[in-house]
Amino acid sequence: MDQELLMKQIVEQVMAAMKTGTSAPAAPAACCGDKVTAANYPLAESMADKIKTPTGKDFTSLSYEKVINGELTADDMRIAPETLEMQAQVAESVHREAFAGNLRRAAELIAVPDERLLEIYNALRPYRSTKEELLEIANELDGKYGAKTAATLVREAAEVYEKRGRLKKF
Repeated sequence: MDQELLMKQIVEQVMAAMKTGTSAPAAPAACCGDKVTAANYPLAESMADKIKTPTGKDFTSLSYEKVINGELTADDMRIAPETLEMQAQVAESVHREAFAGNLRRAAELIAVPDERLLEIYNALRPYRSTKEELLEIANELDGKYGAKTAATLVREAAEVYEKRGRLKKF
C-alpha cells in the first residue's frame, strides 16, 4: 500500500472517530458555560464550535486536506483536556461516574509526553521498580505535570507492591 493512501486512511479513521465521539486533555466546563450532558452527545455534532485542539485550533477547522498540505501536525489532531472534561460530564450525566473519572485521569496525563508515559507504565509492572523509584515517579507526576490523581495512584501502587512483595529485588 502506498504511503499517501495509508496516510489518507489513517486520517479518515481519526476524523471519523473524532466526529462520532469515540476518540479519547481537565478544566471545568467554564469553556462551555453550563454542564455538558448526554443531550450534547456526540460533542462533535452538537458542540463542534466549543471543541479546540491542544494547539488552539478549532475542531471544525480540521481536515484531511490540511494534514496533507502540512497545515496540521500530529499535535493538532490530539484531544485537549477540556474536551475530555466535557466527555466526563456527559458520562456523569448518565451515571457513569467511574468512566468520568477515567476520562479526567486521561486529561490529567495529556501533559506527560508519550515516551514518558510508556516508561511509567513499564515501571508500574510488578518487580520492575523499587518503592523509592515509584515514589519518585509519583512526585514527578504531581510536581512537574500537575497530575495529582495519577500521582496518588502511583503512591498507592508503591504501598500495595510493598505489602504484596511485588517490588524490584536487588
